[in-house]
Amino acid sequence: MKKIAVIGAGSWGTALATVLAGKGHEVRITDINMEHLKLMEEHRENVNYLPGVKLNENIHIVGSGAEALEDADYALFSAPAQHFRSAIEAAIPYMKKDLIVINVAKGIEQKTLLRMSEIASDYLDMDKYVVLSGPSHAEEVGRCMPTTVAVASKCLETAEDVQELFMTDRFRVYTNDDVVGIELGGSLKNIIALGAGISDGMGFGDNAKAALMTRGLAEIKRLGLKLGARPETFAGLAGVGDLIVTCTSMHSRNRRCGIMIGEGMDPKEATDKVGMVVEGMFTTEAAYGLAQREGIEMPITEAIYDVINGKIRVEEVVASLMTREKRHEEDKK
Repeated sequence: MKKIAVIGAGSWGTALATVLAGKGHEVRITDINMEHLKLMEEHRENVNYLPGVKLNENIHIVGSGAEALEDADYALFSAPAQHFRSAIEAAIPYMKKDLIVINVAKGIEQKTLLRMSEIASDYLDMDKYVVLSGPSHAEEVGRCMPTTVAVASKCLETAEDVQELFMTDRFRVYTNDDVVGIELGGSLKNIIALGAGISDGMGFGDNAKAALMTRGLAEIKRLGLKLGARPETFAGLAGVGDLIVTCTSMHSRNRRCGIMIGEGMDPKEATDKVGMVVEGMFTTEAAYGLAQREGIEMPITEAIYDVINGKIRVEEVVASLMTREKRHEEDKK
C-alpha cells in the first residue's frame, strides 16, 4: 500500500483518487476550499464536482497540504493549470526527498507561456515528475468505466512506476517519454473543443466538426513540433484520443462552453454558467501568445481568440476560416 496526496479536490482529482483507493492505497485529498472539503466529508461524495460517486473508505479528506503530504510516496496535483505554480510552491516544504509528483493539469500558464513541466522544473527533480493525460472524463473514470491514458516522464523508470501505481482492469496506462508532446496535446485540444462547441451551438453539422478537429490537430502538431515534441505523440492518446473525446462529449466543459457561445451567449457569461474552470479559455490566450512568439500559423486558435476577446462575432468565424488563402493540406506553415 502506498501513501498518496491528492492536491485539488475537483472532479478529476476525486476520480483519480477513487482509482487509487480502489487498489488499496491510502489516499489523502485536500483543497484550498474548506467548505467544499466539509461537504465531501459530510456526504462522503464530491457533491459539487463529481456527484453520484461515493468515496472509497481509503480516501481521507484532510484540511491542509501539510497533512496530505506527510510521509507521502506520491503527490498528485489536480489544481487548475493557472494555479499549479502556487500549489507547488505551497507544497514544497512538506515533500519528502524521493516523492514522485504526478501532474494532471492540462494547460499553459498565461503570464509566462510555460508548460506545467517548465514550471515544475524550477522546484523539482524532473526525474521524479510525471504528467498524466489522455481521453478521460472524470465522470466515467469515477464510475469505473474502461479508460486508457498515457503517463510521460523524462525518466522512463518513473513513468513505469506511476503506470504500475494506477493500472487496473478498467484503467489502462501506457508510458511515454515525450513530456512536451503529452502536455501540449492535453492542453491545446481544449481550444479546439471550444471551437467544436461553437460549431454545434451555431447548428452546423458533423462535416464542420470533423474539419475543425482535423485541422485543429494539424495546428496543434505544428506548434508542438516547433517546441520539440515528437509527431507520433499527436496520433496517440494525449493527441487525437483526447481531442476526440473533448470535442464530442457533453462531459467536456470546454465543448459545453463553446455551445453556449455559439448560441449567442457572451464568452464570460458562458464560462460562469459552466460552473467549473474552462481551461480552454485560458489556454487560447496562452497558445495565441506562443504562436505569435514562435511564428506559427494557428488559424483556428486565432479565430477563437478573437471571439473570446470580442474582436469578431461568431457568425463571422466561418467565413474567416473558409475563405482563407488556398493551401496544400500538408503545408507546414
